[in-house]
Amino acid sequence: MPVIAAISGLALGGGGELALAWDIRIASETAVFGQPEINIGVIPGGGGTQRIPRLMGIGKAKELMYTGDSIETHEAHRIGLVNKVVATASLIDTAKEMAAIFSSKPAFALKMTKMAINDGINMDIRSALAYEARCFEWLFATHDQKEGMAAFIEKRKPEFIGQ
Repeated sequence: MPVIAAISGLALGGGGELALAWDIRIASETAVFGQPEINIGVIPGGGGTQRIPRLMGIGKAKELMYTGDSIETHEAHRIGLVNKVVATASLIDTAKEMAAIFSSKPAFALKMTKMAINDGINMDIRSALAYEARCFEWLFATHDQKEGMAAFIEKRKPEFIGQ
């Protein structure tokens, strides 16, 4: 299942790297992000040098890590570190709403989507497309795929059971 981070306050160094490891990042409007490790003579050691460039591009990632500067939530959203910015008071409710959306989807399709994205990003395009096609095919053996297609044809809401 997708993992959602609800981020409030400071997301610096390892705390920020932990949040970046999650699938979806929802931040309060007061959150602050940064990789200040350079200021104490080290590098981000919790995956930041690998995850941040993949999320926001290599140039901006280098700037953030080379300077040790912090960025505000709206800038983090603009450059792709954060999926959504919300008022601090609604942060947890927004994360719960997104979790409810995910839980209404077919579990195997979510799993295969996550696998295709996470595994495929490290493959060459030809291999990644072949892997995606296999994930797509595997889902045709599930009850939920059959239910989803039937519901679509019958113009009704599907009832997924995780099989």
